[in-house]
Amino acid sequence: MYIYNSIPHITNTLNLGKDLLEVLFEKRKSLPFRYDYALDIIDENKLNILIEREVIRRNGPYIEMDEHYLSFYELLLEANEEISTSVIDENIQLVYQLIDYYGKEDNDLRKLGYLRSVKAHLRKIGKILVRNVVSLQRVIDNTFKNEPSYKVKIAKLENLDAKRIEINRLIVEVEKLLDRERTPFFAQVPDEELLTIARELKTELLSAGHSLIHSQQDIIDYLNQIRTQVGFTRKLRRIKYLREQFELQENTNVREVVDAERSVVLEGVQPTLFKISIPYLQTDEALDVILKVADGMRPDKAIHRQELGVISAEQMENQEVGEAAINTRKMMDVFSRTGGDLFSFVMGYEYNREMDFEAKVTLFCRLLSLYENELEITDRFGHTEHIEYAIIQRT
Repeated sequence: MYIYNSIPHITNTLNLGKDLLEVLFEKRKSLPFRYDYALDIIDENKLNILIEREVIRRNGPYIEMDEHYLSFYELLLEANEEISTSVIDENIQLVYQLIDYYGKEDNDLRKLGYLRSVKAHLRKIGKILVRNVVSLQRVIDNTFKNEPSYKVKIAKLENLDAKRIEINRLIVEVEKLLDRERTPFFAQVPDEELLTIARELKTELLSAGHSLIHSQQDIIDYLNQIRTQVGFTRKLRRIKYLREQFELQENTNVREVVDAERSVVLEGVQPTLFKISIPYLQTDEALDVILKVADGMRPDKAIHRQELGVISAEQMENQEVGEAAINTRKMMDVFSRTGGDLFSFVMGYEYNREMDFEAKVTLFCRLLSLYENELEITDRFGHTEHIEYAIIQRT
């Protein structure tokens, strides 16, 4: 393995083959790139230096970018469709360890180092989590649109659903980490930057949770469409086979079905054009309408803006407006102790702010999405205010 001795050594090497590296990165998913084609882009001596320093690997007549540099470019350009959850898990455990070290350390300078590491890993968790959620939705859409094999498409979507469940679990774990009751570290450490990072991470978790609900709906919809298409294709192939064997009318009721069909070809709605009559245009009413339209189309017409009133001193005073957040983890802990079904619990829960019926229904769906591994969806249903809901209990 080639060892660099400084950062300028690395950057100078990459700059040496920047044109070839750009081409190799763009063609990373296509056929192997030939060594002879690379000579049309850079000098052979420079190419051999890149191979010697393991930036580029040669395999016979072909070359490719080394996986370390390929991963580096994909990470910075966010061009990697790989969904990795293990890194988030490792960072969560590492944050717990750093918090433990911080509490046991007496030296202020080393405590500050542990605090900086905690903030760095929290930022890393947020970035990786958001990137995984975005990549998940993109891969789901690309798989449904571009995968030619139905069997492979179903298998990939089911595996992506497993990834979604795993990301959902990690969101719950990060929420536990940021919970001040479970982790007093965030309440005890007087660091404004730490509180800002934690607050931004909570916002990212909320957005990621909503995105995962959308991804779950897409996976269910795509799988249903695929299974419908597969069933239709099988029937169509069966009909084609019977027709080729001249057994279609003998072994099916196709003639009765066709005779009973009364469908017509649907056409787009043609816009109806109404022409104004000449006698109407000669009336005073039509003249007023024409003058108003002409006045509105004048290019030299001045635009009069309505001035706003003077801002009062009371309006200039600082007023703190806030909305208390709902601790979903705390709600699930209370639900574990009280029992019953989840929908009734959400409707009867005492909130720290006003919650209408629609907001409670949205919260019910969010709890089901975030903590589906802790819940059991029964085959029974309840009804309330024209809404049918599944009876959901703790596992």
